[in-house]
Amino acid sequence: MNADAKALAASFDLEKLTPDFYDNPYPTYRALRENEPVKRLPNGTVFLTRYDDLVTTYKNTKSFSSDKKREFAPKYGDTPLYEHHTTSLVFNDPPAHTRVRRLIMGALSPRAIAGMEGDLVKLVDGLLDAIAAKGACELIEDFAASIPIEVIGNLLDVPHGERGPLRDWSLAILGALEPVVSPDVAARGNRAVTDFLAYLETLVARRRAKPGNPDRDVLTRLIQGEENGERLTEKELLHNCIFLLNAGHETTTNLIGNGLVALDRNPDQKQRLIDNPDMIKTAVEEMLRYESSNQLGNRMTTEKVELGGVMLEAGTSVTLCIGAANRDPAQFPDPERFDIARTPNRHLAFATGAHQCAGMALARLEGAIAISRFLARFPDYTVSGQPVRGGRVRFRGFLSVPCALG
Repeated sequence: MNADAKALAASFDLEKLTPDFYDNPYPTYRALRENEPVKRLPNGTVFLTRYDDLVTTYKNTKSFSSDKKREFAPKYGDTPLYEHHTTSLVFNDPPAHTRVRRLIMGALSPRAIAGMEGDLVKLVDGLLDAIAAKGACELIEDFAASIPIEVIGNLLDVPHGERGPLRDWSLAILGALEPVVSPDVAARGNRAVTDFLAYLETLVARRRAKPGNPDRDVLTRLIQGEENGERLTEKELLHNCIFLLNAGHETTTNLIGNGLVALDRNPDQKQRLIDNPDMIKTAVEEMLRYESSNQLGNRMTTEKVELGGVMLEAGTSVTLCIGAANRDPAQFPDPERFDIARTPNRHLAFATGAHQCAGMALARLEGAIAISRFLARFPDYTVSGQPVRGGRVRFRGFLSVPCALG
């Protein structure tokens, strides 16, 4: 086994992944963590799998930059995808990152999120009513994917009749963040950015003419800026609206889908949560750790720096493997076990440091309400066929999960 693990780590190439890896990447991540935790890939980039190395990288924003202009220029060229991904909050360093994050966080305050709970319960219960009427469901299409689109649509106050294209735009733009991007995927992503920007220009013009309540309407708050006069440029405003949808859409869909499948595959833990519904908060944290919605992050070294005993030159592209770090036994006892009571649980599903996910409180609320209410309504649900994975390494989730309600 040790020889096999060494061979698995030695042959790992992020640009040449196998179907087995997409199905279950964790044996590979374990082999890398144990044998080559700071792995130099054939393309010259470095792949990190240890928890402590990820935390060090996240917290050292001086040596490890989030700015993607240098990395994305050869990948995307002069395209809408390049403009979008180099303007978004997540792919920028301070001070630009700090300024945009402050505006977004102001709109996602604890009070604002607490005010969303009633609408979220109503939304989830409506979806559950529709599923009950059908007598069966497809977990992603009928449930998991429907929730974050509506939540973010409400946040930006997108009229209900105009929300149809949002999911496809988001999937196309995020699909172009995979390590290898085909011309078709790039074309779809560029078209989605162009169409999304055109739509947002009209939405922003309408909102400028008729502002909403800035305590509830994130778009109005971003347009109006801070009381001290701090404003986003028009380009920053439009691209960070796209970012808000993308950041909260696929990842939250994956959290709900991955969580319900994990419960089905671990019936003892499912029964434990049915018997103890007040454990939903620790259960959601374990779902985030065990099957992280977002599995990869990226940084670039700005100077020569040592990490995990390996010297990295300035300008080295570094991939942070969240999926591997969240199963590091140095941080999590018995990490391959799904345990809804696990505590402490300092997982990195939302990253850490300056770039910790701005919407994590909202994602936790969506996950807790969706999963707890689904389980209360359909305690005997089972996955009734072979789930189909999304075929992505960065965003880990399902495209479809057939479900019987019991």
